[in-house]
Amino acid sequence: MEKKIRIILTKAKKAYSTTKIPGAKWAVNPYIGCEHACKYCYAKFMCKYYNYGEWGSWVVVKENLPPLIKNKYVNGRVVMSTVSDVYQPVEREFLLTRNVLKNMSKSVKLSILTKSDLVLRDIDLFKKFACIEVGLTINGFEGELKKEIEPYSPCNKKRIEALKILNENGIKNYAFISPIIPGLVDVKKLIKETKNFTTFYWFEFLNLNASGREFRKWLMENHPESYEILSDKTKTEKYINSVIDVIEKSRVTVKGICIHHPKLVIRKNIRDLFSW
Repeated sequence: MEKKIRIILTKAKKAYSTTKIPGAKWAVNPYIGCEHACKYCYAKFMCKYYNYGEWGSWVVVKENLPPLIKNKYVNGRVVMSTVSDVYQPVEREFLLTRNVLKNMSKSVKLSILTKSDLVLRDIDLFKKFACIEVGLTINGFEGELKKEIEPYSPCNKKRIEALKILNENGIKNYAFISPIIPGLVDVKKLIKETKNFTTFYWFEFLNLNASGREFRKWLMENHPESYEILSDKTKTEKYINSVIDVIEKSRVTVKGICIHHPKLVIRKNIRDLFSW
């Protein structure tokens, strides 16, 4: 599936930005915008600030970021990235992510998250960092479902294989199971498929509000039972608790569970599952 992408070249003013992402203090975004064009993506809000068209049709390229970041050290965990995928297809041409990694202080505590097996290209650089973790987002979307909501990202099979290869190369890895949607994502199956070669897990339940009006409409029309659960507080609580039961019984190492519903009543103290 091919798609024409508008490329906007720009100059970054700073290498690191603060972030509210759980477990991190800093973000590095070589790109803004993402070719993967996931229908539920929370970063779509960036279209308010970058008026280049619909999400997934444009990518801002910070062409001066590699020299800007050279040997600069920050204290606290750094995440790549928050408003794009650092291994989206445009990275094959611009090599921004690779060059940023080359120039970045190897003492930085770095966490990378992607949906692409292109990440395997940079294993040689990962091995130079004193503290690094590399994650793959997995959710099991396949066939027509994937074409609908994750049209341009690599398939889950490739992402799972990437986790395995990272493990074989001694790279600390993690599976980010997200977005967890009732009836569409089988958390138990995903854990079973990955637990033998995955260092730890993050779990994220769909943030229905942040997913946007278009995705909510799509979910309501195509998967009304899923939408009904996520739009009803009592049903959402029951569903989340049932998934947490599955996670607990799997006995995997959990770094975090993102619920996005602060007023929900969760039976278990989910922090008992965490290993920070």
